[in-house]
Amino acid sequence: MKTTKSDQWSRADLELGARLALPVLPGLIAFALAVGAAAAAKGLSLLNSVLMNALVFAGASQLVALEVWPERLTIGAIAGLALVVATVNARILLITAALQPTFRDLPAWQLYPLLHITTDPAWLITMRAQRDGGSPLSIFLGASLVLVVAWMTASTAGYLFGALAGDPRRFGLDLVMPIFFATMLVPLWRGARKAIPWIAAGAVAVAVQQLFGGWYFVVAGAIAGCAIAGFIDDSD
Repeated sequence: MKTTKSDQWSRADLELGARLALPVLPGLIAFALAVGAAAAAKGLSLLNSVLMNALVFAGASQLVALEVWPERLTIGAIAGLALVVATVNARILLITAALQPTFRDLPAWQLYPLLHITTDPAWLITMRAQRDGGSPLSIFLGASLVLVVAWMTASTAGYLFGALAGDPRRFGLDLVMPIFFATMLVPLWRGARKAIPWIAAGAVAVAVQQLFGGWYFVVAGAIAGCAIAGFIDDSD
C-alpha cells in the first residue's frame, strides 16, 4: 500500500528527529571545526570554505581531500585525489539504498535535496525510526536540519579559528576523523564474526601505509574489507 502524504510528514516526529540528533552534535562540531581549520591551513578563502561545506556537505571526504590536497594540480594528482575521496564516500551508496523504503514515494524536488543532506548520523537515526515506528521522513528531516546548521556554523568557526591558531594539529584536530569513524562502528556492531572485515580492512590499511605511505591505504583497506565481507556473507 502506498504511503500517503499525511503518513510521511509529522511535526511531532520532526521535533523528535531534532532531539535525537542532539547527542551527535559534540562529535560533529569537532569534526566540522577540523574541516574548517584544514581549509584555512590550505589557503582557501572563507567564501570558498563556506561554499565547499554547503555544496559538498560530505565531512569525511572533505577532510581527506584537504589533507591530501596536492601542491600542484596535475591530472595524476587530481585522479588520485578523486579515487581516495570516492572510496571514502562509497558508503553513501549503501546508506541511501537502505533509505530507499523511506524516500521512494517522494517527488524529485523533495528527494534530491534530502539525498544531498544525507549523513551517517541521520541515517542511523532513521534506521531506528524505521524499526520503531513513527514517520521516518520527518525524523530524518528533523535530524538533518539540526546537523546541517551545526555543521555550517562549526565549520565556519573552525576556519576562522584555524586561520588564527595556525597548525590545527596543535589542538589534536587531526585525530577527529579516526575517532569519528571508530565511534561509528559502535551502533553497527553485529557480533565478532561480522567484525572480521573491519579487522582485515584495518590491518591491510596499516600495512599499505607503512610500506608505501601516501593515502592509498584508504583504497586498499576498503577493497580488503569488502572482499572479506563478501565471503562471510556468502557463508551465512
